[in-house]
Amino acid sequence: VQLQASGGGLVQAGGSLRLSCAASGPTFSIRNYAMGWFRQAPGKEREFVAAISWNGANTLLADSVKGRFTISRENAKNTVYLEMNSLKLEDTAVYYCAGKRSLVRYLATVTTYYDYWGQGTLVTVSS
Repeated sequence: VQLQASGGGLVQAGGSLRLSCAASGPTFSIRNYAMGWFRQAPGKEREFVAAISWNGANTLLADSVKGRFTISRENAKNTVYLEMNSLKLEDTAVYYCAGKRSLVRYLATVTTYYDYWGQGTLVTVSS
């Protein structure tokens, strides 16, 4: 099982980016997985950003990104997205996607809940 995060880059404050997390593997499908996005800024701990249930019916966002970020998924494409708008300097971090096999509504904000992690994609917001 591999999760590949992409879409990071350099953007000015107030700008937008869309991150993607694509799952790969001979028989792996994210269809039965809750998915999450976390981020880690230099010198800081990894923190929760957003999560989405296996069918997309339930989402959860960190207070710091509510109203600016949106998480979504396309199970047919084995991909989860993080749409980031009105980016701020403090959004600068490496963003990681994570997955947990789960068919319940519960969404976790802690890293230890998730079993699979992508390699991260760097988002840099400049002034």
